[in-house]
Amino acid sequence: MPGHFHRAAGRYPALAGLLVCALAGFVFAELHSPLPWLIGPLLAMAVFRFSGIPLGAPPAAGKIAQWCIGTTLGLYFTPTVARIVGSFWLLFLAAALFSLVVAWFGGVWLARHTDTDRKTAFLASVPGGAQEMANIGDRYGGRVDRIALAQSLRILLVVIIVPFSLTFAGVHGADPYEGLRAPVVWSHLPWLYACTALGAGALMLVRAPNAWVLGPLFVSIALTAHGVEWTSMPSGLTNLAQVLIGCNLGQRYDRSFVRAAPRFVFMVCISVLIALAISALFAMLLAWLAGLPVATLILATAPGGMAEMSLTAKVLSLGVPVVTAAHVSRVVILVSTTGPLFGLLHRVRRGGKGLD
Repeated sequence: MPGHFHRAAGRYPALAGLLVCALAGFVFAELHSPLPWLIGPLLAMAVFRFSGIPLGAPPAAGKIAQWCIGTTLGLYFTPTVARIVGSFWLLFLAAALFSLVVAWFGGVWLARHTDTDRKTAFLASVPGGAQEMANIGDRYGGRVDRIALAQSLRILLVVIIVPFSLTFAGVHGADPYEGLRAPVVWSHLPWLYACTALGAGALMLVRAPNAWVLGPLFVSIALTAHGVEWTSMPSGLTNLAQVLIGCNLGQRYDRSFVRAAPRFVFMVCISVLIALAISALFAMLLAWLAGLPVATLILATAPGGMAEMSLTAKVLSLGVPVVTAAHVSRVVILVSTTGPLFGLLHRVRRGGKGLD
């Protein structure tokens, strides 16, 4: 049987991967795991690929999942919620700038304890989008393979550690913000998805980061904040989106992942754990200053991906609009500042004051 499955996976890797991930999501849901439809597929895909079975994700799985998640998250921004969340803009700015400081220290750690140059080490530590950081590294002479490896490992660790930690701590249901309460109207779903697809297309045209999350999110927020109540999102679709995200993330891992640079992988793990601890302490400070639940701000400041942390907030009912807005702000600020910063440092280096 294992031999037959291995051959079938080799011929139909995407189909085999989707089936394995869907089954893993079901099993983790039955075990009452936190974020089961994402963590289950992610771990199953990683384990199979580490075992040498060539599972893959369906074509465009990540984009389709992000499209659904962005649309779903925007439905939380009712007119009242949008006004409340907008009043926390200073908190979001502080969280984004703090993450830049943490990334700088993480870069110093990696450069000091591995054979990695400082440019690569810093970009490997910035939680501003894996693809965007890899692109910047390619432009300015960083090691793209190590940047991509570190970014993937960061997301894996945060997606596993944060939901399990909050769940085992008994944190749940501290969300005072109610999203759209309209019933599910299947005939209206195509209209909602058509509008949010236009948002994704518009951001893709201007080459914005995370276009398939941010485009649908912005359109969905605009519709919901202006009182458009076409439909709520069926839970089955959000579960499927989580399966696709887990499948897409998990396919990045195989045996060569660790063999390529074992010391670098180990030090990335340490730096991510340190960043998580520092971010949690900062979240406690922000919670005290802003009067918001600590768990909500832990998710808002965690160095994980926007879709994954916002999904965690949704599943645990922990301030979804605040977490989403904080991560959107961070992505926009980090991506818009990291490139120009490296351009400046590149010019300084050419003037004889390099960082390397």
